[in-house]
Amino acid sequence: MILKVVLLSGGSGKRLWPLSNEIRSKIFLRLLRTADGGSESMIQRVCKQLDSVGLLPSTFIVTHESQMEIMKNQIGDRIPIISEPYKRGTFTAVALATAYFHSILQANPDEIVCFLPVDVFVEPTFFERFHTFPEILSHSQADLALLGTNPKHPSDQYGYIVPAKGNGGIDYYPVDQFVEKPDIQNASSLMKRNALWNCGVFAFSIKFMLSHLQNNGLPIVYEEWLAKYEHLPELSFDQEVAEKARHAVVIPYNGDWKDLGSWDALGEHLGSNVIGPGEISDDSINTHVVNELPHPIHVIDVSNSIVAASPDGILVASKNHCSRIKQMIRNVQQRPMYEERRWGTYRVLDHSKTEKEMETLTKKIALFSGKNISYQLHHKRKEIWTIISGSGEFILDDKLYQIKTGDVLQIPCGAKHGVKAITPLEFIEVQIGTELVEEDITRLAMTWEEAVQFCKNGDSE
Repeated sequence: MILKVVLLSGGSGKRLWPLSNEIRSKIFLRLLRTADGGSESMIQRVCKQLDSVGLLPSTFIVTHESQMEIMKNQIGDRIPIISEPYKRGTFTAVALATAYFHSILQANPDEIVCFLPVDVFVEPTFFERFHTFPEILSHSQADLALLGTNPKHPSDQYGYIVPAKGNGGIDYYPVDQFVEKPDIQNASSLMKRNALWNCGVFAFSIKFMLSHLQNNGLPIVYEEWLAKYEHLPELSFDQEVAEKARHAVVIPYNGDWKDLGSWDALGEHLGSNVIGPGEISDDSINTHVVNELPHPIHVIDVSNSIVAASPDGILVASKNHCSRIKQMIRNVQQRPMYEERRWGTYRVLDHSKTEKEMETLTKKIALFSGKNISYQLHHKRKEIWTIISGSGEFILDDKLYQIKTGDVLQIPCGAKHGVKAITPLEFIEVQIGTELVEEDITRLAMTWEEAVQFCKNGDSE
């Protein structure tokens, strides 16, 4: 049986604030040390590990449409992405992917699909276990197979899978019970029953999920799921499917498995106590500084703490209680001040309102060599670009120009425009208008090459 792998990417970006936000959630932070001394993000690490065990060619990603750009920035176009128009929980994401396989790819209903969260921190042996899912599902005749790991200590942060007594097979156990985040006392009792931490990894045949959807009066056609998405409640796959499955099995995994969802957990894998401009005194024990700002941070005699700074804000917290930031910012509405796109990055330098309801927004934009911003126009703002380094091509209302360091470009409201970097290109963009939002954009239906050719044809006439 063929195995498909689906990475679920739906984090809200709050526990690792201020570096993470609604767009750049924790999986995109390039903070993990690589073997060659470089750095990578969680999504890059997981994709590299899936590739090492031969699973990347059959991997898909489900993510919210707002994260499509940063996802392609980090992993390119090598993995198909299934886009969610709204964030609606793991059950809805799984159902959307299943409907996509069924009605768009017309996959064999007997194919096995394995889903997992993208923020796992494990060794490649973890992903090698995925190859056993088809055989175990076939041998056990189970509807659902899950992956569980031996608990290192009682914890109230994880769900538990309690295996039934007796061995169901060489590599798996029937599931007796699911327990979601018990208190410490109950967690200790569960460990005595050989309960496993739930890794959030589950596999089933496509026909199993299609049957579940049909039995509950839900659509199995991809376009119908998309049409319903806005009005669907947030639902967990564990509650909607796993805990109701008639016959589920769990596969034990004995290696390391970590959730790097807090600054405390992530600190062990940063590779350095100071990332970015700054310094920590010798008497500041077990303290980390992660600084994305150009201004240095100096820490003196402050132990067991995290100091994190980005254009979105600054966090100073003890590592024991750093996760409280999630509650502190839960009702704070703030536009992301830094984003990665498939063409490069931008950082918001200033955002202010002036007289007569006018706004100004200043960005520093960096384009990778050979990349371009789409040919587009805006309805409620004009823009002024100052090229600070590099060279490129610039189109304004179907006229092609060569641009270089020092050029200043005026883009009136409603003017068609676009830019391509010949060499790495940086410029300051000042937006002036009445409603400076990302949604104020109309992308024109032509590629960069088509736009350039249209300009050249116009000049030759």
